[in-house]
Amino acid sequence: MKAASWYDCVKGRQNGRSGRADDGWCSGAAAETRGSTASAFLELFFDLVFVLALFRVSQGLLEHLTWSGAFQTLVLLLALWWVWVHTAGAADMLDPRRAPIQLLVIATMFGTLLMAAAAPEAFHERGLFFAGAYVAIHVGRSAFIVAVVRDDEVRRFYLRLLFWFGVSAVPWIAGAAAHDTARAVLWALALAVEYTAVALRYPTPWLGRARAAEFAISGEHLGERFRQFFIIALGELILSTGLAFGNGGFEADRSAAVVVAFATIVLLWRIYIYRAGELLDTALAAAPDPLRVGIPSVYSHLAMIAGIVAIAVGDELVIVHPFGHNQPAWIAVILGGPGLFLAGRALFEYAVFRRVSWDRPIGVLVLAVISPVMILVPPLGVATAAVIVLAGVAVADAIRARRHPRELPSRPG
Repeated sequence: MKAASWYDCVKGRQNGRSGRADDGWCSGAAAETRGSTASAFLELFFDLVFVLALFRVSQGLLEHLTWSGAFQTLVLLLALWWVWVHTAGAADMLDPRRAPIQLLVIATMFGTLLMAAAAPEAFHERGLFFAGAYVAIHVGRSAFIVAVVRDDEVRRFYLRLLFWFGVSAVPWIAGAAAHDTARAVLWALALAVEYTAVALRYPTPWLGRARAAEFAISGEHLGERFRQFFIIALGELILSTGLAFGNGGFEADRSAAVVVAFATIVLLWRIYIYRAGELLDTALAAAPDPLRVGIPSVYSHLAMIAGIVAIAVGDELVIVHPFGHNQPAWIAVILGGPGLFLAGRALFEYAVFRRVSWDRPIGVLVLAVISPVMILVPPLGVATAAVIVLAGVAVADAIRARRHPRELPSRPG
């Protein structure tokens, strides 16, 4: 039997034309090495750049803690998240053990490094630098795969991506040439095009909409990748907390603020992993159409990561000013961050189980209700209130775990 070359190989996908797994290096063999050291190390290596990226985004929000600053931070976060999602998808669809794919991932990593470096000034003098790196990553990846891959389904899929990233490149570059509000609007339009296109399965002239099989989702791989990225986001939270504490004195009030910040990190991890975080790969594998789980998981993780970025800003404010004069913007990030995380976590739970635990929306509601009176409380008190709410959610999860110890994902219709 003729050995397949690296560009013939599609990981974890059945050959729809023949009904059998590809041979050699292709999906069948690659599926067996899904957890291989080479694949895992490459993707974890790529994830390292997002510690810097999330830290730079949170620092930009800290320096521009206004409504416009929050909107700009959201735009930057949406762009960075989309780079990660499509890189994870490419590594899932193609074999990352092969040198060309490794070079592609490493090139994407370098482009993301440039985006991270430019992020805090992306809405000022470094707009073209940020947008140019973003467009080059997506258009370059899609064009490279179309040029070298022989599998027809993979080529069709990346032709769709090439078309849609070509469409969104116009407002990205036009936004880089514009200023202030016009740049924000054009970049938001570009992202709206990209995020809507995937929800519509990339309808493309002459190709139509993508079939579910073209997405080639591997539940085990992508479930693990989402968990890995969430840990990376918590790593950024630990980094910003440690730097804020280490750059000042170790007084009792600042030490208490660090304890509260660390408790927040632990609770975020606990709430995430129970139980949807543990069972995402099972839910993806069990779903007749994995996109019914995959797309909500992409959006829900984005909301949770955005919440963690806000929490990082809030923790730094609390550590630096534990008993300072509170401000509405400070309350917004200290309480809004956990609220956004719980909202994203509720959507994630619905994607996996087709239901939402009552404690998550109640937690969001409590955070919203107490926020007006928090103006009378110092920042450390506000952060403590947020920890109490998160702890209540974690306790409710523990009670549910005892009542339903073997709950399994639901199959979406």
